[in-house]
Amino acid sequence: MTRPTRVVIVDDHPLVAEGIEAILESYDDIEVAATLSGGQEVIDRLEALAPDVILMDLNMPGLNGLSATEMILEQRPETRILVLSMHDTPEYISNALGHGAMGYVLKDVPTDEIKRAIDAVMSGERYLCTGAEGALRPVMSGGREQLTNREQTVLLQLAQGKSNKEVALALDISVRTVETHRKNIKRKLGISSTAGLTRYALEHGVLQGTGVNV
Repeated sequence: MTRPTRVVIVDDHPLVAEGIEAILESYDDIEVAATLSGGQEVIDRLEALAPDVILMDLNMPGLNGLSATEMILEQRPETRILVLSMHDTPEYISNALGHGAMGYVLKDVPTDEIKRAIDAVMSGERYLCTGAEGALRPVMSGGREQLTNREQTVLLQLAQGKSNKEVALALDISVRTVETHRKNIKRKLGISSTAGLTRYALEHGVLQGTGVNV
């Protein structure tokens, strides 16, 4: 028998969080490991909770959902972040995906759609609810996803000719995390080689002001 999917809910509205928890607890293959009210709280308890999926609100006091998502994925790249938000604007959605979220679901979706979204991201697929997909379609047809701040930092290091190990030491993160960032950067930019990354960095001014000649 396979173990249930461990889910952590992060939302500063208790009624919303409790409602989602009640829905998810009705499924035998889901275990709600915790319901938390802020980004910092999930960072502090991340290793102990070891979630498979985090349902993440975006607008929270203190550490917001976007920053928390980036920090979580640096510590545990295998965690799937599924944003659960009331905001349906392209900026919110593309920002969340750009920071590493694997899915985006609006809070007014039918309850069974949250379960479908969890199943999708657990199988490695990106999930956008109908409202989010519709909002994002014009944006995605017009250009590539944006790199996160951390991905830009990693790109700069790689473009300077550093190895994954050297980047990991410089940024105080694991080699595995560097590899994950590197893979995401290549996917977002549509580049398959390190030389291509260096060329992109040079053409887009990433190396300006660093004193590096490439």
